[in-house]
Order: sequence, then C-alpha cells, then structure tokens
Amino acid sequence: MNPIALRLLNQQLVCQQFDKPEEVVNQMGAMQAQEYRMMRWAVAMRTKKPSAKAFKMAFDSGQIVRLHLMRGTWQLVSADDYWPLLDLCAPKAMAVIKGWMSSNKISIPDEEAMRIREILAQTAADKGSVTKEDFVQALAEKGISMDEHRLSYHIRYAELSGTLCSGDLLPMKATYALAADKVKNRNKMDRDEALAMLARKYFQSRQPATLEDFVWWSGMNINDCRRGIEILGNSLHVEMHGHASQRREFYFTDDCRTRGFRKGKYLLIPPYDEYLIGYKSRDIVLSPDYSHKAHNNSGIFQPIIAHDGVICGNWTPFKDDLQASFFMGEHESDLQEEWNRYKTYQLK
Repeated sequence: MNPIALRLLNQQLVCQQFDKPEEVVNQMGAMQAQEYRMMRWAVAMRTKKPSAKAFKMAFDSGQIVRLHLMRGTWQLVSADDYWPLLDLCAPKAMAVIKGWMSSNKISIPDEEAMRIREILAQTAADKGSVTKEDFVQALAEKGISMDEHRLSYHIRYAELSGTLCSGDLLPMKATYALAADKVKNRNKMDRDEALAMLARKYFQSRQPATLEDFVWWSGMNINDCRRGIEILGNSLHVEMHGHASQRREFYFTDDCRTRGFRKGKYLLIPPYDEYLIGYKSRDIVLSPDYSHKAHNNSGIFQPIIAHDGVICGNWTPFKDDLQASFFMGEHESDLQEEWNRYKTYQLK
C-alpha cells in the first residue's frame, strides 16, 4: 500500500475526476474553509479545469454553502448535504462554542439569543446578502451595541440554528443570507442515515484514514463515528500499515482509487487544506520534525508545497511572482507549472 499516492488520488489532488466545484464539495462531504480567499483554490485545484468564476457561480447560487459547523469552525458543504449535516453536527458544534464562550467569560441568555437572531434574520431578509457591518448597523438602529466578539457568537448561533448561512462571495469579506432562501433543497435523513453518509464521504475522499482521523475531522464522539462505520458494513475494509508502534488500522472503500499517481508532481496547497487538516495524524505526508512549518499548536495552518505528496516547503499566495522555500529534500524541479495553474485559475 502506498498511502500517499492513494490520498492524492482520492482527495482529487491528482488525476481530478470532476468538472464543477460543487461536485468536489459534494464528494468531500465538508471542506475546511477558514481562509475566505484560499478556500476557493482548495476546491478549484481539485477540478479538471480550475476556475475562480465557476467557484463564485456555485457559491452565489447556493450549491456550495459556508458556515461554522464541524468542531465549531468554518466549513464548505454542498446544498444536498447542508440540512442533514446541520441536524447531525450542530448539537456538538454548539457545545464546543459554548465551551469557548465559557472560557472567555461570555454568557448569552436564551432571550438575548432569540432577540438578536430575529434582527439578524430580518436584516438578511431585507437585503438578501449582508456583511457583519450591516448587522452592526441594524443592531445600532435598535439601540443595541455589542463588541465584535459577542456578535460573532450570535452569528454562529444563527448558523447552527439553520437561520443564516453564507451569502454572495465578495473578494475579501464574508457575507450572510437566510439559509431557507439560499438552500432550497431540505433533504432530511434520520440519524443513522446521516452518520453513514458522513462516514462514507469521509473515507471515500480521504482514504486511507483511521477511526481516530474520522473522529478528529468530524468533531463527533467516537461512538457516533463507530456507528457510521458499522452501518457501512462490508463496503469498508481494513488494512494494517506502518511499523511497530506506528502500525495502524486504515479504512478503505470498495471503490478506492488506486491508479493515476504522477511522479514528480508539485502541488501548491492552501492553508487549512483537507490534505492535512482532514487527519488527526499527519505524519504520513508531513515529517513531525517539520510540522511547525505547516501549522502551530494554536491551529494556524500555513500554505504548503507537496512534492509527490510529501510536504516539503511553503509558498506565498497573492503575489505576482512565485515565492517558495523548502525545508526538506533537494528540489531542482520547476514549480512554475503549478504556479501558472494557480495564477490562471484566478482569471477563469
């Protein structure tokens, strides 16, 4: 088994199968979207012909939706998965957020939460797609003033209640819209169906991966994750990999992609990308000696370079010319092909 090659293929980082950004997000189940600008490249680079305009079209039309969901952090989900994942993940995400609030000595009474949510919803209904500044103005008109930190928690409350989700895509600022208007397809699943769907999408797009990886990524408890795997039954199989103390059980789907690895390929991977953040243990593709080059202990992830799937350097987005540095191995090959792909996607 070559786990690196398999992850590149099944994460759609090489030999991409999909034409449309929304197809990628649907395949992945959910994608980390912490960095508002770079989440676009994270999706686009997994399509056959990366296009910023295609991403915007899918985002603005509600085929791709951004909200705080798993682990209380920003995620992209497809319109088809939005309501089932919200029902499944919101209770745990809300508990995480309330834990953060408690550590910051912030308390929001139920009455306040309901009152502010109504104002936020009405503002979104009136304007269609609104920024945080629009919310601040709407609250001020009603004589309500609060700091940005508290308002952010109110917005997360509204997201996890199914009231707000992402609005139109702007260059730099996040926007919000009424979820009922943005995501028309109200798919409903019972809990077991949703757990099985989440497990299937996780392993089909990130295999090989472990139970511990799935628990970390989903933010669900281990019993729920085991239940999702159990429901999938024989469509998942297990293979051991690694040596001695590093030997682990990895799950695969029956349709795992195995053919198409391209030797010598460089990838310019955005920060918070699923190639790293989708796993609890990242040592398969990132040497522990250099993990600090890719992320810190506070959960801040950097743009990274992969060569044949192994993380070996850093790069700087939003520049006119390629700026790259390597911390592992000798690299004489030219990164220009991948840089041109990144720059060209912004124009398409």
